[in-house]
Order: sequence, then structure tokens, then C-alpha cells
Amino acid sequence: MLNIIICCTACLLMIVAVLLIPKLRVGKIKLDTYWLPVALGAVLILCCGQTNVTAIGKTLIADTAVNPLKILVLFLSMTVISVFLDELGFFGYLAACALKHSHGGQKRLFFSLYFVVALLTVFTSNDVIVLSFTPFICYFAKDAKIDPLPYLAAEFVAANTWSMALVIGNPTNIYLATAYGVHFVEYLKVSILPTLAAGTVSLALLWLLFRKKLATPVEHAAEQVVIKDKLSLGMGIAHISVCTVMLAVSSYVGIEMWLIALCSAGSLFVFTLIISACRKQAPRTLGKCLKRAPWQFVPFLLAMFVMTEALSEQGTTAAIGSFIGNDLAVLKYGAISFLGSNLINNIPMSVFLSSMITSANASAGAMYATVIGSNIGAFFTPIGALAGLMWSSILSEHDIKFGYKDFLKLGLTVAIPTLAAALGTLYLVLLI
Repeated sequence: MLNIIICCTACLLMIVAVLLIPKLRVGKIKLDTYWLPVALGAVLILCCGQTNVTAIGKTLIADTAVNPLKILVLFLSMTVISVFLDELGFFGYLAACALKHSHGGQKRLFFSLYFVVALLTVFTSNDVIVLSFTPFICYFAKDAKIDPLPYLAAEFVAANTWSMALVIGNPTNIYLATAYGVHFVEYLKVSILPTLAAGTVSLALLWLLFRKKLATPVEHAAEQVVIKDKLSLGMGIAHISVCTVMLAVSSYVGIEMWLIALCSAGSLFVFTLIISACRKQAPRTLGKCLKRAPWQFVPFLLAMFVMTEALSEQGTTAAIGSFIGNDLAVLKYGAISFLGSNLINNIPMSVFLSSMITSANASAGAMYATVIGSNIGAFFTPIGALAGLMWSSILSEHDIKFGYKDFLKLGLTVAIPTLAAALGTLYLVLLI
């Protein structure tokens, strides 16, 4: 019972922290607060002897796919590669290209932006895309004197829908698929059709929701975005391309995904250092990449791992999993994941449900449904994902009003039908 109290309190305090005090300043350093209550909860569990410390230590060094350290390496390595491309202006360049080819029409710009974000999210990460494209949209809309909300909604929905397609699209995908032992290609075979269904439905609903606001022309001329370091950009694109291909064949060549991602990031850094040395320049891009990497995610995930292990050891997760059962697993786990993401955020929800799924020997459908709920749940309320909280924070910095009620309206209009389409398609895929 003490474990449950500590875990529930930690998750509740996490939500309070991100809503009321999202950041703390310690000297010149700004810290996100979301991980602090969770870390404190894990420390209390360890201090109260509510879990086997030795067993947790062995798990952290165990040569298994579910090792949280391997998951962290995979996520951080892919994020750093994506941030490298962003620092060189790659995402801004593509956004400018979409604007240029809109030819002054908001409708064409709307669809162009959606598809660019969707494509980039598949091969990078939803969080990186949201952080990269949101400021661009805010600045452009203000300059062009058009309503930014249709484009901001399209960007956010696209990023958190198409992130389902590949394992690397979202940290929740990585954790859940790894915990269930699903490889890159195996995951893609099941996820691609639900993702396409969700993407089609979400785009259609967004269009119906904003079509009247997109009737006026765009008077702003597209600015020319110049890539200054084409050599480094080409190298970055080559690395993320090769890395994605290697991840796809990882199960066939016997190399774990975390090692492929780590080697790719390491290789990119080495080549960048060599180029900087030849140019006799400081490797500023590398420094910015390391600075922007989500390092605070490390204590957060490890703390969540400790708490779920404590619940698992005392049979809590297995008991809940047994109570839910395997009947209608797609519907049940999809709904629980979707709603749970908006109560305690999608990352702790995924960590908890992954433990429940594995301990209760739930079906593969339960895992894929949980993935769907964790992604689509991100645009139901701002609490659904850290990306939503960061997105809302950026909007407030640009004096764009989009409160909780506005977010919920978007969620009710788009998220629920999109979830239904994805889960329904998943059910059909699993029947084949």
C-alpha cells in the first residue's frame, strides 16, 4: 500500500509542478520540474525498503532489451542526431520551402506544412519537430498577419500522430516495444496501417475545423533560408538515413538498436570534430546539440523504472493486468493509455502499462494499443505529453492564447475520432 501511495503522490505532484512551476532557476541554470517529484518518489521507495535494490541494480546492468539504460541511449542518440539537423537549419529550410510552394494560398500552405511535419516526424522525433517548427509558425503568422492556430494545430497533431509509425518516433514507442520484445520491422508491419488511418482522419478533421480561417490569401513573401554548412548537413542526413536503415535490419544482423543509434551519433560527432579541425573552427554545433539534449529525461525514466519495479515486485501491476484481462485488449488498453496519459502524462503511463502488460502476459494487441493511446493522447489535453506542455509554453511566449479549454476542444474534435480510427484499424490488422 505504501508503494501505491508514494507512486500516486509523485505522479500527482509531477502534474502540479508542470502546470504551476514548470521551470526552476538555479543560478544561471534552468531546470524543468517534471522529474523532481518522480525522483523524490523513487528515493523514498528505496529508503523505505519497498523494493529490492540489488535486483534493480542487476536489471540496470543486465544484457536484456528492456534495460532502461539501453532505452535511454537509443532515445538520446536519436534525439541528438535530430537536434544536429535542426541546428544546421534543416527543419527551418523545409518549412520555408513549404511556404514558398504555397503560392500565397493558405489551403496549400496548410496541407504542405502538415505533410512536411508528418514526414519528418516519422524519421526523427515528435518532440524535436514540435520544438523546431512551433517558433517558425509563430513568427511567420505574425509577420503575415494571419491566424497561426490552424498551422499550430496541424503541426502538433501531425507530430503526435505520425510518431506512431516507427519505434523511434516517440520515447513511449521505444519503451513499450522494447519491453515487449518487438523489433523495428515487426513493429512497422503492424503500426503502419493504424498510423495511416489516424493520419488521414486527423487531417480531414483539422481541415473541417479550420477551413473557413484558411480562405484568405497569404500576403507575406517567403524568405530565403540559406544552409550555410551544406557539408555538415549532408553528413547529418546521411547519418540519420543510414541509422534508420540499420535499425530496420537490426534484428536480422543481430545488432541491438541502442548500439546502432549510439554508433551513429558517435560517428556523426567524430566527423563533425574532424571537419571543425580542418576548418580550424570550434565545434559549436556539437556544443549546442549537447546543451539541447533532454538530459533531465534520464533521472525521470530511471525514477519511473524504480517505482514500477516496486509495484511489480508486490504484484500490483500483475493484479491490475489480470483484472483488465485479455478480452477486448485493443479497446481496453487503448482507452486506458489515452486517458491515463492525460492524468499522469504519457511517459509514466507507458512505463506503468509496460510493466502491467509483460507481467500479466497480455497480448501484442495490448502493447500496440498502448502505443496508439500514448501518442494520440498527447493532443487531447496539455497534460498528455511533455511536448504539449512545451508547445503551450512556446505559445505563451509569443502571446498566442491557447488555454486548457481550447486544447480540450481540439482534443474532443480531433483526438477521439483519430483514436477510434487507429484502434479500429489495429484490430483489423491483428485479425489478418
